[in-house]
Amino acid sequence: NCTHTESVGHLSREVHPVNQLLKKYHFLAQLITINPIQLDSDVSEFEKKGDFQIGMKEIKGKINSNVEALVIRTTPNSIDKKSRDHNDTNWPYLLPEAAKYIRDSGIKHLLIDQPSIDKEEDGGSLLAHRAFWNYDNEIDLSRTITELIYVPNNVLDDLYLLNLSFSNLENDASPSRPLLFN
Repeated sequence: NCTHTESVGHLSREVHPVNQLLKKYHFLAQLITINPIQLDSDVSEFEKKGDFQIGMKEIKGKINSNVEALVIRTTPNSIDKKSRDHNDTNWPYLLPEAAKYIRDSGIKHLLIDQPSIDKEEDGGSLLAHRAFWNYDNEIDLSRTITELIYVPNNVLDDLYLLNLSFSNLENDASPSRPLLFN
């Protein structure tokens, strides 16, 4: 896979191509670096000992109130994130309550350096995606999720101008190239 941006069409039965959603492509964004927490015991059928999670403790109070986009860089952040084979790696993932908090904070565009905001093996439930889009309660065409980004360590946690550009494909997800400007 490559860096890609998704619409709520990623979940819905209806077709909602990501290339038809945005009317503008520049947003005030905030970059935050998160240290995912490793579980020391099983929590549920899908949350197992050894998982790395991003929960409320890691997110709460870190989001600036006037930003439209949140860029999450996780640690460790080595350059091999750009070319790593993520299959069977059980990458760090967002807990649904953290995704809901991000949504409730007014974030319209969520970007992360992992293959998904959800756990690799979650039985297809995609709970963090559902929480961010408030899906099954609504079809939210105003929000996007961009996964598999990379932000070098020399880029400081701060506010940036985000250019969120993606291929003109009629699909719920599209290869994308987000750029941060300061």
